[in-house]
Amino acid sequence: MPTRKIAIIGECMIELSQKGAEVSRGFGGDTLNTSVYIARQVDAANLEVHYVTALGEDNFSQQMLDAWHDENVRTDLTQRLEHRLPGLYYIETDASGERTFYYWRNEAAARFWLESDQAQAICAELAQFDYLYLSGISLAILNPASREKLMALLKQARAKGCKVIFDNNYRPRLWASKEETQKVYQQMLNHTDIAFLTLDDEDLLWGEKPVEEVIARTQAAGVQEVVIKRGAESCLVAIQDEAVLEVPAVKLSKEKVIDTTAAGDSFSAGYLSVRLTGGNAEDAAKRGHLTASTVIQYRGAIIPKSAMPHGG
Repeated sequence: MPTRKIAIIGECMIELSQKGAEVSRGFGGDTLNTSVYIARQVDAANLEVHYVTALGEDNFSQQMLDAWHDENVRTDLTQRLEHRLPGLYYIETDASGERTFYYWRNEAAARFWLESDQAQAICAELAQFDYLYLSGISLAILNPASREKLMALLKQARAKGCKVIFDNNYRPRLWASKEETQKVYQQMLNHTDIAFLTLDDEDLLWGEKPVEEVIARTQAAGVQEVVIKRGAESCLVAIQDEAVLEVPAVKLSKEKVIDTTAAGDSFSAGYLSVRLTGGNAEDAAKRGHLTASTVIQYRGAIIPKSAMPHGG
């Protein structure tokens, strides 16, 4: 069987985190987390993972690329833009463990990946991929003209048999208004085959509704496979014309939960690592829960490779 290819589109930022007087630096981004956790759980001969973004020509950008190569994430479609830098965010943790986030990302390179001289050629290549994955943040950072280009790419890719995967990851501060987000998400769902919906984000964006209504609304947009993420609760998988599956989460004692960063991103990665390599939805959901429950037992978005769970 020929190697299948998934392109994950988004933004990775420089992360500074403060604990007491100490500040440590890392890299972070929802789609990057998903890329790494898929690449760690699949054989590259079955599924090749590509990360699509734009970076600067600075040392931080180079360090990001080096780290991604070490994770078996392909970067041949990642652009280096002159006079641009990656975005930056700072995490402040108070005495009780509560975190506050500060962002500097308005001029980040990733916002401009569809405006460069190479953008057209990159889109032509992406249209040949088997899977394209993006999140609500991938959409939020783009201006309206770039969003339209992205929607055109999704339409073109699907016409060639590509499956589009969307994770709703809703961050209100990145959008001008709730109405704008609803309009863009609705448009996105019209181009989506598999949707990962964090229920809290859905409720925040559309108002609290019974989960059956959330599924029905998403399926009405033409989405074939809807995965509802509910944190520590069971997830739901609704595949068009099939009974809804409920798959319990892995139960952890409170003291084992260290940091919930990337729980949702790693769940999606676990699910897709099984689903896109021939597995069924139930096994995929179990792997999603297993991956997420492992990730939250460690500090930071990306856990050591040695800590990854084995089996499903």
